[in-house]
Amino acid sequence: MKSENPATAAIWAVGLMSGTSMDGIDAALIRSDGGATVIAEGYLSLPYDAGMRRRLRSVVGGRGAVTEVERELTLRHAEVVRRLLEQAELAPTAVRVIGFHGHTILHRPQEHRTWQIGDGALLAAETGIDVVADLRSNDVALGGEGAPLVPLYQAALSAGLARPLAVVNIGGVANVTWIGEAADDVLAFDTGPGNALINDWVEQHGGEPLDRDGALARAGAVEETLLAGLLENVYFDRRPPKSLDRDDFSAAAAAGLSLEDGAATLTAFTAATIARAAVHFPSPACRWLVTGGGRHNPTLMAQLAAQLEAPVEPVEAVGWQGDALEAQAFAYLALRSLAGLPITLPTTTGVSRPASGGRLHKASE
Repeated sequence: MKSENPATAAIWAVGLMSGTSMDGIDAALIRSDGGATVIAEGYLSLPYDAGMRRRLRSVVGGRGAVTEVERELTLRHAEVVRRLLEQAELAPTAVRVIGFHGHTILHRPQEHRTWQIGDGALLAAETGIDVVADLRSNDVALGGEGAPLVPLYQAALSAGLARPLAVVNIGGVANVTWIGEAADDVLAFDTGPGNALINDWVEQHGGEPLDRDGALARAGAVEETLLAGLLENVYFDRRPPKSLDRDDFSAAAAAGLSLEDGAATLTAFTAATIARAAVHFPSPACRWLVTGGGRHNPTLMAQLAAQLEAPVEPVEAVGWQGDALEAQAFAYLALRSLAGLPITLPTTTGVSRPASGGRLHKASE
């Protein structure tokens, strides 16, 4: 493992995230040394319209017009970067690097495959800023799952907080990071579906992109037999690290239920799988912090609070920016990549050794 001795000066970096919830692009600006120093700056989100969500969904699994969608996706990311820098009154020349996650359309770690679309060279040319992209492939090549990637950033942010601490990110897929007393005492894995099944169900049967404020789930009744069957999936008993593809589970499991009962059952499924993840922790977490879109769902948050034997709070309770957190993480990881520092560990992805990653695209090339 390369010694962690990043540059002492905090460097401007932009991070970009298009999550499996397919709700839009998050862009965040940080200053960091790639180590313990992290200063969160600006944040901007650009929602996807229904047409873009359809086009992204059409290429999931690597089918359809991948090249065309990838170009559109990249140009949309370039536009978000321009808007973010204008908002911050910052010139592109002031930014050292963009951490570009792209959009995952296939994740099959058991087959040693992960695929994020997004043209790093095009983004560098459009923005005039160096880009680090393809942040998962090296991890997979070294035997890792390629996910989750945010744990080292969460660990850096959590300095000074009481530990053991659990940070759960509820995006399309939900993942958790358990952070112990030591700086490198980190365990991370995907817990199960996050918002994806709920969003898919509501869009297919209610014509809305999500269950706003958890209102549908709150009005419905959980189909307990169906829920019990979903929880029998062997994934939940597998020892971590482990990760999932967005489509490893399907909202079709709730077929035949009413709109409200389906939302209630799928919401209960997400909550139960997050709570169940605690059995894999080396020791119980004294606190759970929740980030990602799921923290905006009061029904889901209430179910987590009822099932977890520790306080459950949104990350804003400790001063973190929940909507910006994943995008910030990719800015941080890009800086670590430039310094040759690890972005994944054996305990976060199952990689054979602490590994750096990412491919650098120079704006001048």
